[in-house]
Amino acid sequence: MDVHQLRRYAGNPPHGGVLKDLLARDEFIADALREEAEKLPDIVLTEVPAATVRPRAAHEWGLQPVGGVHERGGLQQARLLPVVDNLRLANGVLFPMPITLDVSQENINALGIVPGARIALRDPRDDESLAILTVEDIYKPDQVKEAVQVFGADDPAHPAVAYLRNKIHPFYIGGKLQAIQAPTHFDYVALRYTPAELRSHFKKLAWRKVVAFQTRNPMHRAHRELTVRAARQRHANVLIHPVVGLTKPGDVDAFTRVRVYQSIMEKYPNGMGCLALLPLAMRMAGPREAVWHAIIRKNFGATHFIDFYGPYDAQELVTKYHDELQIEMVPFQQMSYIPATDEYQPADEIPKGVETLDISGTELRRRLKTGAPIPDWFSYDAVVKTLRESYPPRNKQGFVLFLTGLYNSGKDIIGKALQTALNEQGGRSVTLLLGETVRQELSAELGFSREDRHKNTQRIAFVAAELTRAGAGVIAAPIAPYEDSRQAARETVVSSGGAGGNFFLIHVSTPLEHCEKKDRKGVYAKARRGEIKGFTGVDDPYEIPKKADLTVDTSAQSIPEIVHSIVLLLETNGLL
Repeated sequence: MDVHQLRRYAGNPPHGGVLKDLLARDEFIADALREEAEKLPDIVLTEVPAATVRPRAAHEWGLQPVGGVHERGGLQQARLLPVVDNLRLANGVLFPMPITLDVSQENINALGIVPGARIALRDPRDDESLAILTVEDIYKPDQVKEAVQVFGADDPAHPAVAYLRNKIHPFYIGGKLQAIQAPTHFDYVALRYTPAELRSHFKKLAWRKVVAFQTRNPMHRAHRELTVRAARQRHANVLIHPVVGLTKPGDVDAFTRVRVYQSIMEKYPNGMGCLALLPLAMRMAGPREAVWHAIIRKNFGATHFIDFYGPYDAQELVTKYHDELQIEMVPFQQMSYIPATDEYQPADEIPKGVETLDISGTELRRRLKTGAPIPDWFSYDAVVKTLRESYPPRNKQGFVLFLTGLYNSGKDIIGKALQTALNEQGGRSVTLLLGETVRQELSAELGFSREDRHKNTQRIAFVAAELTRAGAGVIAAPIAPYEDSRQAARETVVSSGGAGGNFFLIHVSTPLEHCEKKDRKGVYAKARRGEIKGFTGVDDPYEIPKKADLTVDTSAQSIPEIVHSIVLLLETNGLL
């Protein structure tokens, strides 16, 4: 019996004073650790889905103390290698996915991270201490090998590989974890269970067999039919157990998905299904991830498991470790709708010549964007209503027009004229973020070093992303001279998801000579005389955009012509 099981008996313990004494001891230990944590150097784990350091850690390190993923503490180098190479810990226990805590050299120096040091890990939501890590190992991993072994290839197009190579700090910390408390969740609290709590819930309901369904996508009629069929064939109940951590870029956001799951649970036969959320990040790691999910679902009390992966490679790997996993993988079956009988059947069981209907994911997204009808044979009205609330048609979605160019290139006047034109059309609010205005209001403390310029651009991107998520149009007009900063800004807006992922980079390519010639304030002249240092185009470079959505030039085009071309760009993309 673990700590969390003991806590459930706190109100009416079956063994009276003995368990009360154990509970008191447990709380005493937690209080002592919490008091110690206040005096220790700390690392604040990043909240999913923030696009900064370690967006997966807060959820997954919180899972470990309650028995979700089998591993307590960051992997030491000697324990990481067998996981990467052989899907096992050094002691031989099956464990296919590395769980790591990454830090920078600056973190190591500032926090005094050395073997034997104790580091407090804090929840980003409320700054409470989650655990204390006793450092046993600090090392620089082979990220290329990790990418190849875990994700199948060192492919930057793979979202998890891109995350590993671009977001993860170069050093890993390994050590032992002492849990203080689980992370705080403010959303869907009633749907969050520890493994022990969910197992207890199944026992209370007398569920002997449970088929867990793993998904990161909204569910429709086909998914309901698939899970009901699998449960009935095995005389079991259904656990809808979706991940609500970081998923694939472009996926439907977790809040929308959970509302969809809640509405579809009403379509299950009475007493057949249960919905519980899993605070876990998807790795897109194929068969390895299927094995990992099987371990996790087994820990949560499932006896059977349906996963999208494979189905063949994943099924083969799970079968290979069947004796250790002690959970049966149910192959995912593609379900097709038969209009003649108004029912779903597995695609491979439908006789040739029988008419079937289906809507692909691409087609569904198109219908959501355009407002085209979604038939009731494909999904339920409540599901479609929820999706349309979060994903309005294109002409109701927000967008960012990111104008970049040299000082005095005309981007500011283009931005002002464009705001006027869009306000004249109406339909959405339009915000203008001029470079100088943002500098004064958001970035007054920043200088003009490459680092500070990058930081300023990211602040603009953050504000723009938040506005577009609410359906606004945003015109941003910083100089933004560096390609990596502009690309990061695009990623920030696109990753905001839903109706806010429309980003257009517009290069105002007015030549430097023309910018200087029209500079009535004499700013360029001051830079030429050395009175202004680090001035873009003079003694600091402007990197020409490689993939601009539109290129304009005020030395060759009038402002109305340029504004019209940008409006046409929006119209072509269905945003006006």
